[in-house]
Amino acid sequence: MVTSLTGAARSASRGQPDIVAAWEQWQPTVLLVEDDPGDALLVEELVADGALKMDLRWVRSMTEAAETLAGQVPDCVLLDLHLPDAQGLEAVSRVRELADQVAVVVLTGLAEEQTGLAAVAAGAQDYLVKGRVEPELFGRAVRYAIQRKHAEQAAVALRASAMQAQENARLERGLLPRPLLRAEGVRVVARYRPGRAQALLGGDFYDIVQSADGTVHALVGDVSGHGPDEAALGVALRIAWRTLVLSGITGAEQMSRLEELLMAERARDEVFATLVSLAAVPGEQEARVVRAGHHGLLRRTGEDVEWVEVPGGPALGMVPGGAWWPTAELPVPAGSSVMLFTDGLFEGHVDHGPERLGEEGLLALAREGAGLDAEPFVDRLIERAETLAEARGGLADDVAVVHLNWN
Repeated sequence: MVTSLTGAARSASRGQPDIVAAWEQWQPTVLLVEDDPGDALLVEELVADGALKMDLRWVRSMTEAAETLAGQVPDCVLLDLHLPDAQGLEAVSRVRELADQVAVVVLTGLAEEQTGLAAVAAGAQDYLVKGRVEPELFGRAVRYAIQRKHAEQAAVALRASAMQAQENARLERGLLPRPLLRAEGVRVVARYRPGRAQALLGGDFYDIVQSADGTVHALVGDVSGHGPDEAALGVALRIAWRTLVLSGITGAEQMSRLEELLMAERARDEVFATLVSLAAVPGEQEARVVRAGHHGLLRRTGEDVEWVEVPGGPALGMVPGGAWWPTAELPVPAGSSVMLFTDGLFEGHVDHGPERLGEEGLLALAREGAGLDAEPFVDRLIERAETLAEARGGLADDVAVVHLNWN
């Protein structure tokens, strides 16, 4: 009954008559807790004479009320404060303990208005003075009490949701990496964009570490699927990669260790991960690249940008225990830079049609901003890809980007 009323109330934009009709059809369930038969009769007459029809049930004590509330929770409790087994504000507290989601309207005597106010302060939604209430006022008070209780519950749920979202955001921000660079001369621009309807952290991941010998290591990867399990797996792979790098384990052995972790941690057997790992010594004009099922990368030299594919092996988890990942040498002339990224950057739709930006489209966008410095180049590229995909709701997949220059 309450659900249908709430749905009807949402249609307020269709006009006031709809809301009035919804109230007229609505019949709330009300539990009267009153030990005096005379006062109970007065309440029954108010219900009978009022425009708002109610499904009224009468019990004489808090014990009977507890039994009733344990079986079926009403929309509202009409509560006398002088019961044989509960007195004053104790009665309000008992009802709230038994069914905190129920609206409570306290019934008081002529000389007990202060007690009624105290009951409202203690959690009741309203109070009525016995013998001083007209049928229409009585029905309106019950209706408003129920509405007020629903509003209070919605506000509490909203606050709890906001607090949880803030805690999740703080946690996810803490899980994003901070580049570990030991010396000057290395310039890094890293960006992370979650896909639409995603949290701050998705299945894409990246990291940058400079080992003790000065070698700069960079990683970009993508766990298949979306959701908290994929995000957790991405974080686990990133942390494992950093640990392996600092332990001096690189190349095919590094990929094998990461695949072992993926197979142990993945929630489903069909989950896999693509990634590309790059290692370069500052001042040298080449980089060592290991690619596991990942697409190519961008190499920027002067005013030119080119798409580069290097030899690689399968995605992690696709051929468990039977894969090999070669290390490829990538020439990087002096003054050049390399950009690693996940496929979310070029898989967004263009306009309203089924066409996607694709690798060629991304390369064209990159060449438009080829003359920009590293940071504006990366930001412009992501912004242009997002703009092209706006007609279909923006980029649906996560995007991780690492732009590196070491010479």
